[in-house]
Amino acid sequence: MKEVLLPELAESVVEGEILKWLVQEGDTIALEQPLCEVMTDKVTVELPSPVAGVLSKRLAGEGDVVAVHAAIALIDETGGAGTVPATQAIQDNAANPGAAEPQLPAQAQEEREQIGGSIVEAGHLQKGADDDSTSLFKAFSSDEKVQVQGLGARQPVAPAAPTQPTRADGRVLAVPAARQLARELNLDLTQVRGSGPNGRIRVSDVLAHQGINQGQAAPMQTAPAQTAAPAQAPAQAAQPAPAAKAPAAGGMPVAPVQYRTPKGYEHLEDRVPLRGMRRAISNQMQASHLYTVRTLTVDEVNLSKLVEFRARVKDDAAAAGVKLSYLPFIFKAVAVALRKFPSLNTSFDEATQEIVQKRYYNIGMAVATDAGLTVPVLKDVNHKSVFDLAREVSDLAVRAQGGKLQADELAGSTFSVTNIGSIGALFSFPIINVPDAAILGIHSIQKRPIVDEYDNIVVAHMMYLSLSFDHRLVDGAEAARFCKEVIRLLENPDRLMLEAM
Repeated sequence: MKEVLLPELAESVVEGEILKWLVQEGDTIALEQPLCEVMTDKVTVELPSPVAGVLSKRLAGEGDVVAVHAAIALIDETGGAGTVPATQAIQDNAANPGAAEPQLPAQAQEEREQIGGSIVEAGHLQKGADDDSTSLFKAFSSDEKVQVQGLGARQPVAPAAPTQPTRADGRVLAVPAARQLARELNLDLTQVRGSGPNGRIRVSDVLAHQGINQGQAAPMQTAPAQTAAPAQAPAQAAQPAPAAKAPAAGGMPVAPVQYRTPKGYEHLEDRVPLRGMRRAISNQMQASHLYTVRTLTVDEVNLSKLVEFRARVKDDAAAAGVKLSYLPFIFKAVAVALRKFPSLNTSFDEATQEIVQKRYYNIGMAVATDAGLTVPVLKDVNHKSVFDLAREVSDLAVRAQGGKLQADELAGSTFSVTNIGSIGALFSFPIINVPDAAILGIHSIQKRPIVDEYDNIVVAHMMYLSLSFDHRLVDGAEAARFCKEVIRLLENPDRLMLEAM
């Protein structure tokens, strides 16, 4: 029996979602025949079969999130009984506790935590559906032995009772929010049993511990991801969870609002599973909301000189086969400004409690597609000309719309730009593309009357800028100066061309 493992499809990819199975159990499969569609970092790929044979069992269902190197299927190469793979032995042991433990594969050195999603794994660090992760893309190293659970598809995996794991510096493994809560409650974290990966303590673990010690009702925990009803099935009214009492500390979270279908409207609702790109977007947005201190600064820029400059070079661009928009100029201005104000080009490593200062400038470009928002990355913007960037902007946008981007083209941004003005929006409050420290929102260019330097009322091409930044990493004054530098460069395109060389 051959185990089909989820391969490492790109350097930064640690898990993938099974979007669709292309073969059924019992089907005869040829070598390299596509088995399933897998989404990783918003990129969908077909996974080919490594061997020929008969698909004996699918170990992960559609919609399951699977760790890299985890088994997703069993293929019978001979049609007869073979050796029992480790994953199957784990399931057998779950049904027969007295059986010998299987020999597990070598464990991964790193763990990446994801907020939300049902995660199926084998021989990898456990990631729970309600994990209080500090970042969707955060890596955390640990030498603790990994507890491997059975592979019940689509069912949340209950972690085994952990030992009390610690970091290299001797501190108990816990997410920052759990540490803060423990301090507020004057609670010793060594007394709390963690349910996260490697026994890591989550907020829900602290709440549960307090509820038990003080005789309170069991506190609320985030509901695990469930497989939604088919879209055409009548929606059933969701039953509210038992009311939970907040701990005896001010400002603690309360149970989320439980959705209930209004009586008599069940037949007018459909339920669609939160899957694929929409789940990836949801996880990223939740991570940004929970684990950044998002702050906004707003300014406006007079683009009249840039409009004129672009009109002068538009024919030259067309002769070079380039469709010249305003985005390449904005990207160049952002890269120059980031060099002068480096705090906006950083990230925060929660695991090591370090600020990562970057000397490279990769700009994420938000692109709205029919499937949802995606953010391809223009690498090394400071080393490219405006025409080079214009070609890359057009290429990435077209391939993003067609779902043809590669995984490495969606990773590695140091700062992001979202062009909500392309659909006519006047103003927005962008959400930070974690782990970036900031994102710049650009908007529609509109003619407005202004008072010029000579006190004359003139018509100018004006645009609002909205900069969202993580106040943990960037001070408000620094963010305002960054915006002023971007404005200075855009209002003087000749100077921009000189400074961007």
